[in-house]
Amino acid sequence: MADKAKKVKEIEDLTGVGESIAEKLRESGYSDIMSLAVASPRDVADATDIGENIAAKIIMSARKAADIGNFESGDVLLERRKEIKKLTTGSKSLDDLLGGGLETAAITEFFGEYASGKTQIMHQLAVNATLPLEKNGLAGEVLFIDTENTFRPERIVQMAKHIELDPVEVLKKIHVARAYNSSHQILLVEKAYELTGKFPVRLLIVDSLTAHFRAEYTGRGTLAERQQLLNKHLHDLLRFGDIYNSAVAVTNQVAARPDVFFGDPTQSVGGNIVGHASTYRIYLRKSKGGKRIARLIDSPHLPEGEAVVMVSENGISDSI
Repeated sequence: MADKAKKVKEIEDLTGVGESIAEKLRESGYSDIMSLAVASPRDVADATDIGENIAAKIIMSARKAADIGNFESGDVLLERRKEIKKLTTGSKSLDDLLGGGLETAAITEFFGEYASGKTQIMHQLAVNATLPLEKNGLAGEVLFIDTENTFRPERIVQMAKHIELDPVEVLKKIHVARAYNSSHQILLVEKAYELTGKFPVRLLIVDSLTAHFRAEYTGRGTLAERQQLLNKHLHDLLRFGDIYNSAVAVTNQVAARPDVFFGDPTQSVGGNIVGHASTYRIYLRKSKGGKRIARLIDSPHLPEGEAVVMVSENGISDSI
């Protein structure tokens, strides 16, 4: 059985996958064994129209080939963690707050009010991801899902020049798609799986995560449906990061909390769904003179803390 599993390299080698089914799987974004191994039968069946029973058999075959789904000892997991990379934000103090930078195979959420620096940080991360590993980059390319028409190539040019990169070459490595509604936004994440076969995607950005969901699903009667769709969307993002060891960065809006009278009366949109799915959560707020206060409010292993960063024409840097 082990020898047979080792021979499984392409999705055509999986049990129940012929040429026609393989074509349907690839068209739906399931282009490799790992992407199938971590999928659900219903999702595969819905995307490919092959039936849930057939999808379940294919997924089981993929899981055996990928050797996942079993218990592993802590030392094995620790060794696997060595494959995780860290992406610099441009600010050493913010990198330190995040334990060395933005982590791959994880979702990092940046939320805050309007003009708190969320989109500026996304632009900087997009530039930095093209840096080589020895310069705390990810030596790869970027997918940028823009839901509010905030991406500006001119900003990329400014930031790239400041760190002595060729702005044209950097722009060629940042692939931007405008999401016009929540359904399109979800579809673009599915498209991201296909694009990994064309170039090395090391960072996936969604700016912003909840804007469309918030606008389209209004009132308490639609809350459950909105949260279900948002939950699936987040898990698709996390699965992408896991499979390709890519960093995932999302921005999020805030809503006022009328029950809070002291302290900061804001909370991120999406509630517990977003809170539980995000690996790291950074709350941004404005300060004086272009400064922003970044507060780490949730992490699996890092303590809460704050960092002061500067947002200027040159990009994100440490506050002087």
